[in-house]
Amino acid sequence: MKLLHLYHDIMNLYGDYANISAMKRILEKSGAQVALDKRTLGDDVRFSDYDFVFIGSGTERNRNVVLADLRRHADALRAYIDSGRVLLMTGNAFEMLGKTITGANGSTERGLGFYPFTVTEQNKTRVTGDVIYTCDFLQEPLVGFVNKCSEIKAIDKPLFSVAMGLGNCDGDKNEGVRDRNFFGTHLTGPVLIKNPHFLAYLAEQVLGRAPATDWLTYERAGFAVTLSELRQRAAAVSAAI
Repeated sequence: MKLLHLYHDIMNLYGDYANISAMKRILEKSGAQVALDKRTLGDDVRFSDYDFVFIGSGTERNRNVVLADLRRHADALRAYIDSGRVLLMTGNAFEMLGKTITGANGSTERGLGFYPFTVTEQNKTRVTGDVIYTCDFLQEPLVGFVNKCSEIKAIDKPLFSVAMGLGNCDGDKNEGVRDRNFFGTHLTGPVLIKNPHFLAYLAEQVLGRAPATDWLTYERAGFAVTLSELRQRAAAVSAAI
């Protein structure tokens, strides 16, 4: 199996490289032979060669640089998503696939236009916080951390529902975007380390069968502790209101 860490050098905040490392490990534990490629600005990329593609989070400036480079791959990336193969984009990476990105200075960049959502940034304060999300394809919720300066509106295919914390924009009870096996979320942490059940789900989509998960003991324990602490915090906040 072939994995691609795209823009590995400039879209790699919050330890997001661990998402691709976790995917490689679970596939190998499941008996697959795995090759990991790393590509960045200006490199040739054949998306059709890969079973899993990952793009992590970057600064707003780096995301705009990547957006300019990604335009030349737009048709191939769209075909990759349409094929049903697995793409994970974390942090602000998935913002590039929308209609427009309006920066804090008022300038507007055209996105790749795969989806109708719009992104608007502000430069006053970053929006941060721990979160709990739920979804219809996993029995357990997801936990993580969000750090962003953007509001996203008009997402018609959200990935998660908000049980605690931040959504795509103020007052929105949805987060992220999903299309077939494309998953875009602001969850960092990294998301596949903090949520081993999500890792297992994505690995199953890549493999076409259930992966080996008996070795995820510490990851499961870490998830359980985090979820318990966040639920206690949410309960305390509700009681104080």
